[in-house]
This record gives sequence, structure tokens and C-alpha cells, in this order.
Amino acid sequence: MAPASDGSPLEAFAEQMRVLRRECAWKREQTHTSLIPFVREEAEEVVEAIESGDPAALCDELGDLLLQVVIHAVIAEEAGDFTLDDVARGVIAKMERRNPHVFGDAVATDAAEVLRLWNAAKAAEKAAKAAKVEEPGATS
Repeated sequence: MAPASDGSPLEAFAEQMRVLRRECAWKREQTHTSLIPFVREEAEEVVEAIESGDPAALCDELGDLLLQVVIHAVIAEEAGDFTLDDVARGVIAKMERRNPHVFGDAVATDAAEVLRLWNAAKAAEKAAKAAKVEEPGATS
């Protein structure tokens, strides 16, 4: 049964994964933990494709890595934890925070300054997360 899609290829792929989770015994049984070896394998294959310089191989391997992102998001969606849209919204917000020279008032004249801004934003995020965990009654 092919999924119906009125949206983007990414939306169609997410719907296809939902169908696969319902209809394929192997995919239905997978958990975040059971998929760890596949995430590692696919990430390494992306690196190999980059090193090969073959754009077609890179495209293919990025698709396999995207499969891992989507299946994990669908598993989380089924558990009521988060959705693929939540993942996308989170990374959009992260890019805005970590690129204040593009999305804010900061100025960066070279790549080294961009990296400094990125690392400063990342450190601030980590400190804020640590402070939140330390609050009485706070959970992460």
C-alpha cells in the first residue's frame, strides 16, 4: 500500500515510514536502541561517500541517513514524544541561535569569527540547560 501524499517528498517519506511501521514486522519491532548500529553505519557510509568525491553516492547515502532520522522521529511520534516537524523546528531555532551574524545583530567578517560565535552560542545553550536541570523540581 503506497502512502498518499499531497505535500513534499519529505512528508511523503514520513508517511511511508508510518505505513512501514504498521505493515512491516521488522520495522514495527525496532526501537531507538535497536537502531543504534544502523545510525552509526549510515553515518560512516556518508563519510565514505564524501571522501570518494562521488555526488551520486553521497546523495544515496544521505538518503539512507535521512531514513534513520525519519524512522527515529516516527518511533518518537508513536510514543507521543516528538514529531519530525518538532525535529525540524528545533534545528531551525538552533541555526538561528548559532548564526547571530545571519539572523541577528552580530558581525562576523571571517570563518574564524563565525566559529567563535557558534561556540559561544553553544556554550550559552549548555549553561542554560545545566541551570534548568539544577532548578528545584526541574526535569529535562
